[in-house]
Amino acid sequence: MAGVNAGDTAFVLVSAALVLFMTPGLALFYGGMVRTKNVLSMMMQSVFAIGTITVVWLLIGYTLAFGPATGPLGSFIGGLDHVGFAGVLGGRTGTLPMGAFAIYQCMFAIITPALMTGAFAERMRFRSWAILSVLWVLLVYAPVAHWIWGGGWLAQLGVKDFAGGLVVHASSAAAALAAAIVLGKRIDYGNPDIAPHNLTMTLLGTGILWFGWFGFNAGSALAANDQAIAAFIATQVAAAAGMLTWLLAERFHTGRATTLGAATGAVAGLATVTPASGFVSPLGALVIGMCAGALCYWAVLLKDRLGYDDSLDVVGVHGAGGVFGTLAIAVLAVNGIGGVSGLIEGSTALIVPQLIGTAVVVTYSFGLTWVMLKAIEKVFGLRVAKDVEVQGLDVTEHAEVGYSL
Repeated sequence: MAGVNAGDTAFVLVSAALVLFMTPGLALFYGGMVRTKNVLSMMMQSVFAIGTITVVWLLIGYTLAFGPATGPLGSFIGGLDHVGFAGVLGGRTGTLPMGAFAIYQCMFAIITPALMTGAFAERMRFRSWAILSVLWVLLVYAPVAHWIWGGGWLAQLGVKDFAGGLVVHASSAAAALAAAIVLGKRIDYGNPDIAPHNLTMTLLGTGILWFGWFGFNAGSALAANDQAIAAFIATQVAAAAGMLTWLLAERFHTGRATTLGAATGAVAGLATVTPASGFVSPLGALVIGMCAGALCYWAVLLKDRLGYDDSLDVVGVHGAGGVFGTLAIAVLAVNGIGGVSGLIEGSTALIVPQLIGTAVVVTYSFGLTWVMLKAIEKVFGLRVAKDVEVQGLDVTEHAEVGYSL
């Protein structure tokens, strides 16, 4: 264990457990927002990712994302040195055992594809989702993680993403948008009867996500240090500001402040501060959270004008939030916290890299996901039949019901 810091290792392992806890939290968050007949199928898509992506990550995902960036393709994809976690046990990543780093990153790989499921809720075949989730992690998530976090070409360009504004939120939201467009609208889209069936479940999921997000953001410092503390504070401040600003926007727009608005606003603040959490001051996080509440509220309203059915507002919350938070680094980064400066300190150095990184990740994820969806649709079918959609996916896809009262 030479060179290993026991405190940092313990911190990262606890953070990994917190990030894993977020996926069941996401299942509850999404599950409460669909109709009763689809609650199990919605939750199953998140829970299934825990099993599938763990195995994929062990076998080849980790090495594609974080394998040595050597050779002619090293800037674009990791080497195969760690296939099957070869060399992970006994290896080192900074002050951490490589095993701690690898399993921490596994939890990010699990929740990222699960985030996109909210966009096509209540209409995708489970088999098709299973195939898409595996292909997407290997062909989209792992390369993007390597480009930014694994020493790839975007990292060399100077792109900053502390905890996943691009790698997690923007990439999954771009994929979600592609899926929503390819699958089309739900057959009863626009019907006022399409409403969350259990907002108490959604609020519980929000609380779990908020709790786990401290591991997501603070843990990304990969050490129990000042930057981790700054990220922890930024996470709390932005979530609170996002919730309050969303409720104010909702109250002004509709005359009501709702529990669903509180939940969504908090998640918007969390998603938006994620890329910047280790680079900004507490006041910077407050600004990001306030902007997130207003911006994401507007982005959710925009989907009706653009005509796509993003069932649970993945694009409006995670897409708009992830992109804005990534760009906000170029403005609000403080050198004394994350080692880089933004416009607030008179530096323009991050503007071009952040713009390029955002454009590349969004375009790559959207385009390749579109191709994968079309291929899956042709070979396996993508959307459930109309009568299945009417009956609900719980019974037809899983032979179960969420409630038997």
